[in-house]
Amino acid sequence: MATYRQPKAAQPAVLPKTNAMKAMQDTNVSVASNHSNEYPGVKTSGIKIRGTGCATKGTMARGPMA
Repeated sequence: MATYRQPKAAQPAVLPKTNAMKAMQDTNVSVASNHSNEYPGVKTSGIKIRGTGCATKGTMARGPMA
């Protein structure tokens, strides 16, 4: 007959203590055309790749090019 390990008690999840008001102020929220904070800028780093045809998005490659 097979032998099974005994289950262990699960450890409680530990969440970092954060200020709720600070978290709400830092969250980007948008309603219709109004938004609370400026969104991060568009990434422009990388190299232009060939063979994309008439693509208007996704023509830049990022990361290690081996």
